[in-house]
Amino acid sequence: MHTVELLEQAMATAKELGYRIRQEWIDCEGGSGTCEFKGQKWIFLDLSLDPGEQLEIVLQALASAEDAKILKFPGELRRRVELRKSA
Repeated sequence: MHTVELLEQAMATAKELGYRIRQEWIDCEGGSGTCEFKGQKWIFLDLSLDPGEQLEIVLQALASAEDAKILKFPGELRRRVELRKSA
């Protein structure tokens, strides 16, 4: 599966887990990541990062999500999330 397709799949899964995703040109080091603001979970993705780097940020959020166990991740996405959990 291509990285962009996997990124889209990961973002859709994150949304199912209640994350809101904001993609914009942040263009500063450390500008991407996750946070919680007023009870809402957010993933910020800097569009200056390549799709692989953006995917890593979303995968980290999925791997740390407490309620991720209730979802059935599609094949490749599941493998990558499990790798993050075991690291």
